Amino acid sequence: MDLKSIKNKLSALQTSGQKKEKVDYSKYLWKPKQEGKYQIRIIPSKLDKSNPFKEVFVHYGFSKFPVYALTNWGEKDPIVEFVKQLRTTNDKENWKLSKKLEPKMRIFAPVIVRGEEDKGVRLWEFGKEIYMQLLGIADDEDYGDYTDINEGRDFTLEAVTGDIGGRQGLKSSIRIKPKTSQVSPNKAEVEKFLNEQPDILEIQTLYKMDFEKLKEVLQNFLNPEAEEETDEVIEEPTTPGNDLPWKDEETTITPKASNYKLKETKPSKADKFDALFEDED
Repeated sequence: MDLKSIKNKLSALQTSGQKKEKVDYSKYLWKPKQEGKYQIRIIPSKLDKSNPFKEVFVHYGFSKFPVYALTNWGEKDPIVEFVKQLRTTNDKENWKLSKKLEPKMRIFAPVIVRGEEDKGVRLWEFGKEIYMQLLGIADDEDYGDYTDINEGRDFTLEAVTGDIGGRQGLKSSIRIKPKTSQVSPNKAEVEKFLNEQPDILEIQTLYKMDFEKLKEVLQNFLNPEAEEETDEVIEEPTTPGNDLPWKDEETTITPKASNYKLKETKPSKADKFDALFEDED
């Protein structure tokens, strides 16, 4: 008997239906809320002093809110495993579906916003396009280490309203400052910035799904007609204006899939689906 598995199952059942504590994400995450220019400074990460960027992988389109992949915590993720299975076939539709289902990369960097230093370090979330720009600038010897606390550089972030996948939203662009500067002339404040930083995975642990729950979410996604009602209550995170901090101009919500196929065999979809995870006991 796998006691660890039983313990996890008991914990999941005990918490099912209970309201979860709301998290005020505005204390930990930052993004522009309206059009305009913002001046920000990327701070060296306390989690990895050699790299200020934290890559995380998120599932979109499976529920009302994005779901963080279990692989972020070094655990097996049923959706990731299913994507791998789809790619073992030669079926073109399976490969298309795997592309839609694979988790999307989001990047977080610790920043201070000029004029809001009293709010401390918050995590700025962005996608691949801005990430590539930041990496390219870091690789340019004319700029060097822009996170350096004494001779680094601020960035100007400009947010403008535009069409984003058929809806209006804020699109961001960045420009590095030509002059170097200190993070702060106040030594105590610098120490605070370097040591008091939020951890995105620690924040998201409250809403982390276990393997079995995420497997159920995947099955309902693939077979929506078989989805059953549940008494579980998923609380919406608390953010100003109900504006979820992880939704931005670079996020694409995946359309729901109504079916899938792995093999041309007679077993039912449910049988084939369960067979994928037989070794998870």
